Amino acid sequence: MAQPQPNERIQYVVEGGFRLQGRIEPSGNKNAALPIVAAALLTSEKVVLSNVPRIRDVEALVELIQSVGAQARWLDRNTLEIEARELRPADLDPELCSRIRASILLAGPMLARCGEVTLPPPGGDVIGRRRVDTHFLVLRQLGADIEVDGSYRFRADKLTGADVFFDEPSVTATENALCAAVAAQGVTILRNCASEPHVQDLARFLIAMGAEIEGIGTNTMTVRGGRPLRGAHHRIGPDHIEVGSLIGLAAVTRSEIIIANAGVEHLRSTLMNFERLGISCRIEGDDLIVPSEQSLKIQADFGGHVPKIEDQPWPAFPADTMSIAIVTATQCDGMVLMFEKMFESRMFFVDKLIAMGARIVLCDPHRAVVSGPAKLTGARVESPDIRAGMAMLIAAMCADGRSVIENAQQIERGYERIDERLNALGARITRIPPRS
Repeated sequence: MAQPQPNERIQYVVEGGFRLQGRIEPSGNKNAALPIVAAALLTSEKVVLSNVPRIRDVEALVELIQSVGAQARWLDRNTLEIEARELRPADLDPELCSRIRASILLAGPMLARCGEVTLPPPGGDVIGRRRVDTHFLVLRQLGADIEVDGSYRFRADKLTGADVFFDEPSVTATENALCAAVAAQGVTILRNCASEPHVQDLARFLIAMGAEIEGIGTNTMTVRGGRPLRGAHHRIGPDHIEVGSLIGLAAVTRSEIIIANAGVEHLRSTLMNFERLGISCRIEGDDLIVPSEQSLKIQADFGGHVPKIEDQPWPAFPADTMSIAIVTATQCDGMVLMFEKMFESRMFFVDKLIAMGARIVLCDPHRAVVSGPAKLTGARVESPDIRAGMAMLIAAMCADGRSVIENAQQIERGYERIDERLNALGARITRIPPRS
């Protein structure tokens, strides 16, 4: 099966204005798969991971773990086998690390197995400064020495449990801390840590390997470290950000979509905020149904005040769904303030929506006022990052006429074969170059 090349440029040509219908299952959670692949290095025994999204970021991380001695092979399209019998604390390939931010996730597992690792600065989406200070602060408290000189050099003769308070509830720092803590001697308490579904998924994988972790799903986790870790089989949970993307897409294209095995237990804040945009969904067992008939009327706050949708740490509205909510709001009747708190460059993609006809006022790097509904017209646009790219794809699918999305390989870093899967529902997306 041919895989995309790292520097391959992809276009999506999209014919807008078509309704979709059918059943679609979200891919495995990208942000769970990445730390779990890294955590597989904690044991020398064989690990088998299923429902792994076959996307660019995962492929790059697999190359990285292979570069330090791990054996990794795909058993089928979405099942990955990893065996890390012999690891070497090699300097990681700067070019590979520059492709993805997830390279930083190797710090905890490599410290635990090898006692040292050198990481070039991680890459990833250009959505503003993404600090790594929390990783340093946490790993130092567990016994690591860290030098920063162009690269990040981590060393630890011994990892020891500690009572750790996070200066911010960083997801990836929490994941690194969990991997280091299960190998550390003694008890580690992680306070003010992240608790997103992907953090929970990593913790459950570590438990399957033999770790002892309490407080999963809360912002205080207790890890009793030093237990031997064994091989395990683990299934990656559904991607709640992809589910949010599909809700927005169904609403603005007036489509009825059944999102199968949607992980509905993780969707409360997502559904609550889409309801503010006049979008209601129905839960049937493990499935989420988005009806074709929606009011798409923004719900004013009490007293008729302009409502606000804002991202916050879990379990509040996810930052990665903000771009999707913005493009969805352009098709809803009324006015809403969108407040993105985490990244100072994430909202800059709205100029592309404005060029398509959206009525948006960008107040500052973190706030935008959206007034709808607006008739969107097809245009040539560019995907600046994974989530904004998906937002542009949604805009193109509800716009009149044809759109061309440049730099669509960014979308494919986070959404597995999204063009093929949406075309199966009735979309008209042509990928250039086509897959072989």
